[in-house]
Amino acid sequence: MYYDLVTELIGLVKLYEKESPNNGQDVYIFGQWLNEHLQKNGARTLEEPEWEGKSKGRSADSVINTSLVHLFRYAKLQAKSAIIDTEFSTPDDFIYLITLMSFGSMSKTALIKMNVHEKSAGIQIVNRLIKSGLVEQTGHSGDKRNKIIHITPKGTELLNQNMQNIRIATRNVTEPLTYQEKMDLIRLLSKLEDFHESKALV
Repeated sequence: MYYDLVTELIGLVKLYEKESPNNGQDVYIFGQWLNEHLQKNGARTLEEPEWEGKSKGRSADSVINTSLVHLFRYAKLQAKSAIIDTEFSTPDDFIYLITLMSFGSMSKTALIKMNVHEKSAGIQIVNRLIKSGLVEQTGHSGDKRNKIIHITPKGTELLNQNMQNIRIATRNVTEPLTYQEKMDLIRLLSKLEDFHESKALV
């Protein structure tokens, strides 16, 4: 038995409880706290990764930006494979429908903004979905110029019919990651998205 390790762990749990009384008994949050606590106290952290061009001065920012662009393209290829032989013209079609199904009807402006599209590109997608009968628009009660977009029964049915293929394509993008790695990645990506969204609102 690792009695010394258990004793040390109990001490760390007591310290965690004292420093973070509102975090509860979530193992993942405790793990984050423990990692930060060890780093603050001089514990050895993970070694810095290597990447192509590092020795010639290529920055971490460059690597991250390139990886995000590449991953977007990989995700797009997976999404295209999921809509072969369907009524969807592009992956954006089902992404807009998923947004409406998940968050409910919303203004055309809000729908386009939520999917981070330029207005002209977003309007083309919405108009294509309207023409296909997958969504419909109605006038906003307070502002007739701002249209509210609703998913139609046809849109819901088409989305449900293809959801399994969409889920498979989504899993393929994150295939090698463990559950813990996915949670870490969500945390980091959310931090980036929140930052850029706040900048876009200024």
